Amino acid sequence: MIKRFEKTYGRYVLNVNGSDRYAYSHSDSSDLYDLKEWQEYGGYQGSIIMIYDLLTGKVYEPFAKKKNVMYGNPIFVDGYLYFLKADYDEKEVFLYKCLPETLLEVVTTLNISEVNLYNLCICGEKVNIIHQDLNEFKSYYPDKFSFKFEDEHESVFAISDGKVYCETWVEEDWDDENNRAGDNYKFYNMVRVRDFNGNLISEEIGAIHQAMDGTYWIV
Repeated sequence: MIKRFEKTYGRYVLNVNGSDRYAYSHSDSSDLYDLKEWQEYGGYQGSIIMIYDLLTGKVYEPFAKKKNVMYGNPIFVDGYLYFLKADYDEKEVFLYKCLPETLLEVVTTLNISEVNLYNLCICGEKVNIIHQDLNEFKSYYPDKFSFKFEDEHESVFAISDGKVYCETWVEEDWDDENNRAGDNYKFYNMVRVRDFNGNLISEEIGAIHQAMDGTYWIV
């Protein structure tokens, strides 16, 4: 039997990381950096975020559409949904804690001028607001710290027990001159565990996977 949500929008729906019950979609972009760039063209039309309950078929819209407001992707941690709301007019980024039709509250706010909106998102294992690009990682909440990446392929996947879990990828025997793989070509991921200063604690072959129940695995 094919089920139907109470409201249908024809938009692409994604599962919320850490949950087998909730999914979400955006009416437009979820890259908060776009919000800043739109100001050069008279402002951003605004977007909405929709939460889909796969158990009941209900669709929850926490906020109505508002100009110069954009939402990040939600995650599910310890029984609650969390997502970012960036409001360019108020010059604030809000972290919301949410349970559809039950709870919607602000956990913390960040001044929009004090954060880098590029790749700004929430990162597990608990709730961490972070930014990362090819060169640098920054944590804004709950702990403030930053460090440079060892290579441009490295990125942070989780923060747990005072450690930062990063992943990068490695190619062996790749012929750059001829742009092809050699006879002994290998491609694999590496997990690097760092402290809050970026110092390397450990490194191993593996990848970081989050299961539907929210647990993280090195695979």
